[in-house]
Amino acid sequence: MTTQAADLDAVTEVTSAVRANIERVITGKPDVVNAALTVLLAEGHLLIEDVPGVGKTQLAKALARSIDCSVRRIQFTPDLLPSDVTGVSVFNQDTREFEFRPGGVFANIVVGDEINRASPKTQSALLECMEERQVTVDTTTYRLEQPFMVIATQNPIEMEGTYALPEAQRDRFMARVSVGYPVEAAEIAMLEEHTAHNPLDDLTPVTDGARIRDLVAAVGRVHVSPAVQRYAVALATATRTSGDLHLGASPRATLHLVRAAKARAAMRGRDYVLPDDVLGVTQPVLAHRLLPNVEATMSGRTTSSILARIVESVPVPDADRA
Repeated sequence: MTTQAADLDAVTEVTSAVRANIERVITGKPDVVNAALTVLLAEGHLLIEDVPGVGKTQLAKALARSIDCSVRRIQFTPDLLPSDVTGVSVFNQDTREFEFRPGGVFANIVVGDEINRASPKTQSALLECMEERQVTVDTTTYRLEQPFMVIATQNPIEMEGTYALPEAQRDRFMARVSVGYPVEAAEIAMLEEHTAHNPLDDLTPVTDGARIRDLVAAVGRVHVSPAVQRYAVALATATRTSGDLHLGASPRATLHLVRAAKARAAMRGRDYVLPDDVLGVTQPVLAHRLLPNVEATMSGRTTSSILARIVESVPVPDADRA
């Protein structure tokens, strides 16, 4: 067995174990769980958006508890300060020097609960650490340990007491997923399993940070052909020229699209990306970055429906050529 084949076997083995662990808490949502694992292996950040009470925080905490690494939770509230997120320099009376006290982002997995209930200024404190994996406080830069992933939950902006995320921050989230309401059978099973005790209490780690770093490196070696690269760029370009969108996908979005497609291919045991891998991650990776124009909004067209129509208009390369 080649080294690459062994690495891909490790990817499928570990992701299967983590998936099974999460599904002990979140049942009946395989697509959401797979999206979270894809973002983890692609070195991205995940935004979970939905109404209260459907399991957004449970999903984030279940993924965090499945990995034996440092985890911090930040409860975003209107009075949360940027220094609570990044850290602050405090003067030590004994040493007569300033000491840096790390904030909530200094962990491998950061769970940001209800991120859009904090002010835009506090939300913006995450921009540097999400993109550059570092924090700058008082002209001093502190590197964040790898792996580093932000899993943020938010309520729809129509909910009372919420702020819309700045476009720059939305663009830093690799994917956005919606948990949705459970089907009847899953909700009945939840009543039986969750009323006696919290299943999160029974979760134990099935992998660790070092193993995740190895898997991320294996995903990085997955091959993307020129035809698939051109296809990803064509999808992004089509959003920028669409008559229904005021804001299309950024170059960062194209990069995230390819990285997520590579992770999806690796989770399926392949060392190359197919056009189907790109299609499979297009909605969660691109939809939250797009802004419909006034005409589209007044007509009731959503970003998801606009994106679906754009995807249909872009020719898919032949599998042989890809």
